[in-house]
Amino acid sequence: MNWSKYKQMRLIVMFDIPVEPSESQKAYTKFRSFLLKDGFIMMQYSIYIRFCHNEPDCEKHIMRIKNHCPEFGNIRLLKITEKQYENMLLLYGKKQCNEELDFDKNLIIIE
Repeated sequence: MNWSKYKQMRLIVMFDIPVEPSESQKAYTKFRSFLLKDGFIMMQYSIYIRFCHNEPDCEKHIMRIKNHCPEFGNIRLLKITEKQYENMLLLYGKKQCNEELDFDKNLIIIE
């Protein structure tokens, strides 16, 4: 499959959901669990990221997030291209191994 014909993207979810009182903490935990089950990885605290193959794939995950948002707090989404993501500067620390994709090595084709 030729991946170059796809507009590969990253969907970044940034959120601030209060954890006081206890029902707020349940909403936080439920939302975070949803993100992990939907294939997002934690980039930093309250910042999760997911690779999307193209725009329709990205929109599908945006709709899923909208359907699982808690009623309070702050949730922001940012779509960027894979090329923009690759140009991100990391000033301190290192990328997590699950943040990097290498299609030449990790592509599995099932026929």
